[in-house]
Amino acid sequence: MNIENYHFHLYYALEEEQIAKATEVLNKLSKDKPGIPIGRIWEKPVGPHPEGSCQVTVEREQFSEMMEYFFENRQGLSLFIHPNTGDDLRDHTEHTVWLGREYQLKTEIFR
Repeated sequence: MNIENYHFHLYYALEEEQIAKATEVLNKLSKDKPGIPIGRIWEKPVGPHPEGSCQVTVEREQFSEMMEYFFENRQGLSLFIHPNTGDDLRDHTEHTVWLGREYQLKTEIFR
C-alpha cells in the first residue's frame, strides 16, 4: 500500500459549544504545530462525514507525533483517521482509526 499522507478529521456536534471546543483545539494545534495544514471548520456534514468536521493533513513521518498530540489535546472530541492511498472507499472503511466515539460514514459516495 502506498500511503501519500493521512487525514485526521476532528468531529464535533453541530452545536455552538462543540464548534467552540473544536475551534479551540484547532487554534492550539496551529500554535503548537505551525505548518500543519488545517482545513475549514465545517458547520454541516460534508462528504462522507455525518457530523461537523475539520480535516488536518498529516505527513507520514508525523503520524506518531500527531497521534500522541491528539490523544492529549482533543478535549473529548472524536477523531477519524485514515491514510490517503488513492482508494477512497478502502481508506474510509478498511484503513481507519478512531479516537473517541465512532460514527457511521456515508461511504456510498465512493462507490
